[in-house]
Amino acid sequence: MLRLKLRLYRFVSRLAGLPMIWLVRLLFGIASLLGPQRAGGFGAWLGRTLGPRLPAHRTALDNLRHAYPDRSPEEIAAIARGAWENLGRTGAEYAHLAEIFDYDPQAATPGRIEVAGIEHFFALRDDGKPGLIFSAHLANWELPAICAARFGLEASAVFRPPNNPAAKELVQEVRRSTMGGLTAAGPGAAFAMQGVIDRGGHLGMLVDQHFTRGVVVEFFGRPALVNPLLAKLARHYECPVHGVRVIRLPGGRFRLELTPPLDLPRDASGAVDVQATMQAMTRVIEGWVREHPEQWMWMHRRWRPAMLPRAAQPVAGQPVTGLAAQANVTSVSPAAGA
Repeated sequence: MLRLKLRLYRFVSRLAGLPMIWLVRLLFGIASLLGPQRAGGFGAWLGRTLGPRLPAHRTALDNLRHAYPDRSPEEIAAIARGAWENLGRTGAEYAHLAEIFDYDPQAATPGRIEVAGIEHFFALRDDGKPGLIFSAHLANWELPAICAARFGLEASAVFRPPNNPAAKELVQEVRRSTMGGLTAAGPGAAFAMQGVIDRGGHLGMLVDQHFTRGVVVEFFGRPALVNPLLAKLARHYECPVHGVRVIRLPGGRFRLELTPPLDLPRDASGAVDVQATMQAMTRVIEGWVREHPEQWMWMHRRWRPAMLPRAAQPVAGQPVTGLAAQANVTSVSPAAGA
């Protein structure tokens, strides 16, 4: 009887999801017909029209008030609208990712894409060593993985599938056709990632979202949990760690920026300090977000105080500075805690 109920539940869930699948496919089809520039504009209109009506808008406003306590309500609202516009543009651009990425280092005139730090990219590609790359949900965050695939960097991008089944299916189709190796976050993912590094490959990961079993870092002055896997891999394999971000420019253009390798913090034994390394990555990401706050996903529940370890939970009247260090977690096993 229990098995029958489970099958019935799954069947009803699929039926309920059909209208959303059709809607997502319809929007994707419209974006495909519009071309990259107009599709981005259509997505921006959709984002700023629908986003503020969604429950996640309250999360965005609350996050922004905490991050920018000195900003006026009008400024906070403007950043939130910009974030919805960026998310809408990014969604619509999925229909044109292969076309959008037109970077040619030999071209006399720039196209839609310009790249800063290309020398670091080629060094990563040609040094014969494994490497780690962290990034954040800024502008169109899918573009670095396409760059790696186009220019021969053996890399695997770690991604978290969208919660919506319709969007999940479509996004995975686009990613498989435009990017290199892909590893879905979830059970067994840590071992797959470790295998990439064992083979001398490169692993890219977005590290700006909440991770329940993570280590505590300070982000915009508040404690938050972050997935420590990249730092654990750096500790275990002693491989370099680079950051990459995307900046949305006027006229449907983008700039990709790859940092030099980070100077990773070490503990008393000389090994990479996992928590301090994740804090260093988070500090870089915070700097990126502060430069272009309207291009980050403020609607994500990045800060979840109730899920913090007891030692890191904010106490009334206590400054948050230093809270992260109280929950320092290190491990020599890259697969542990992932």
